[in-house]
Amino acid sequence: IVDVNRLGQRGPTMHEWDTSSQATRAAACGWDVQEIDGHDQEAIDGAYARAVEADAPAVIFARTKKGSGVAAVEDKEGFHGKPLDDPDAAVEELGGVRSLRVEVKAPGPAPEHAQPARAEVERPSYGEDEKVATRGAYGDALAWLGSIDERVVALDGEVGNSTYAERFAAKHPDRFFEMYIAEQQMVAAAVGLQTRGWRPFASTFGAFLSRAYDFVRMAAISDADLKLCGSHVGVSIGPDGPSQMALEDIASLRAVYGSVVLYPSDPNQTVALLDAMREHRGISYMRTTRGASPTIYGPDQRFEIGGSHAVRSSDDDDVTLIGAGITLHECLAAADELAGKGITARVIDLYSVKPVDAETLLEAAGATRALITVEDHWPEGGIGETVAGVLAGAGSTTPLTRLAVSGRPGSGPPDELLVAAGIDAASIVVAATSV
Repeated sequence: IVDVNRLGQRGPTMHEWDTSSQATRAAACGWDVQEIDGHDQEAIDGAYARAVEADAPAVIFARTKKGSGVAAVEDKEGFHGKPLDDPDAAVEELGGVRSLRVEVKAPGPAPEHAQPARAEVERPSYGEDEKVATRGAYGDALAWLGSIDERVVALDGEVGNSTYAERFAAKHPDRFFEMYIAEQQMVAAAVGLQTRGWRPFASTFGAFLSRAYDFVRMAAISDADLKLCGSHVGVSIGPDGPSQMALEDIASLRAVYGSVVLYPSDPNQTVALLDAMREHRGISYMRTTRGASPTIYGPDQRFEIGGSHAVRSSDDDDVTLIGAGITLHECLAAADELAGKGITARVIDLYSVKPVDAETLLEAAGATRALITVEDHWPEGGIGETVAGVLAGAGSTTPLTRLAVSGRPGSGPPDELLVAAGIDAASIVVAATSV
């Protein structure tokens, strides 16, 4: 139903009351099209009756007047969003104070979806000698979730062979929706699906998800339940270049009301966190990387939203290295090198960026002389600022060094780009020996 009222906020719209051009476009796409006077109640009733009986999607273009019935403002410019000068006179002009009630048919209940037993399908797991990209584990885990939960549906923005959502499509084609290069529509469709009892997982490159940001923030305001995945993040994607590198996604998704932001570092962790996202209600986002990385966790390791994991820790730690995703592995390599220099490093996997495990961070701040965060992300709004906020909120005076991507990256081998950004193991060693 399109309300065509001629006026925008600052003046007339492009087509004003010309509904024919829009109706022609809709008809060309196979819609059942009607053009009516939007103030004619009989015409409205008739249009609705025809629409519900139509064999095709139906659209009604209703010509209306902004401020209809109040002469002071009807179809006049300059009154958008402004209170009336004389509201009492306007009420009288519209027929006086009345009590009108229109009974409308409520939407039916969301359908119930069968739940097969978990034991029917084996959970994806990876051995310690395997190198697997977290985006690949996302695809495996998503296909698995679709097998154990009939409510799970998947949407992808025409990059399913890169996000690996195609693995879900291969197993559950009736619950996979190819949205092509239309990220806004992808999120909008996911919002619609969750109102009917489905659990939608929507994926694309992290950089491309920015196109749908307004839809995500409005979904949060509407208390929607969405599970989002952004792949190919940071300079570590390498030759694809800066146009494809999501370097602001942690900041933007952290800023969404009530959101969860997760950044797994290995495949088994990815599986566990995606299952946690399935159970979580609200806006949740998983950040996955392009390149393969070592498996450091066992398939039975538990990971909870809001947690973290101390991969290395002792009572004699000198400094704390904090990473997630690709940079966790750089932190571990740096810790090995620092050990040769007589410096013992605690390494924390901050896989849940929001909500963050403040207790573990503050414990590390009290036990070591300095904290160093490392992230494949801009400095603004990422892991470093998250940790800084925790320390500041607790009044901690432990020094914090933040390593992040500060200059515009180019295209090149991933290892070289990590070095250029100063977030590789060698750069972490330099920072740790300087504090």
